[in-house]
Amino acid sequence: MTAAPLASDAAGGPGPTLLGQLLRFGVVGLFSAAVDLTVYTLALHLGAWTPAARTLSFVCGTSTAYVLNRRWAFRVEGSRRRALGFVVLYGTTFFVILGVNAAALALLPDGSWRVTLAWALSQGFGTVVNFVLLRTVVFRA
Repeated sequence: MTAAPLASDAAGGPGPTLLGQLLRFGVVGLFSAAVDLTVYTLALHLGAWTPAARTLSFVCGTSTAYVLNRRWAFRVEGSRRRALGFVVLYGTTFFVILGVNAAALALLPDGSWRVTLAWALSQGFGTVVNFVLLRTVVFRA
């Protein structure tokens, strides 16, 4: 089941171009990352266990990313198959990101920036993988 794109780029093609998708994905990513980091920091500040805080922040950031990427970055209609593909991709990525975050926390020296840097490293790693798989598998028109 393939859905038609919701809109096209200024070039007038049938869907967003690679550059258009990449730029929109970047904007969505920055916004979703801000949601993620805010929830993570707040949860830690409130005394949450680090893996629980990272889990909660990931779910909030990922939910934001799904909605905005589907509607704006990749401009495709929603479907159960796409939603399931997104859940499987991000569910797998979550465990990788959680591992990268834990490894970074274990390896980085103590400092006030340590938690934020560990989060950023895990987020950056997941972002690259997710763009490629979202574009080629989940949101391909």
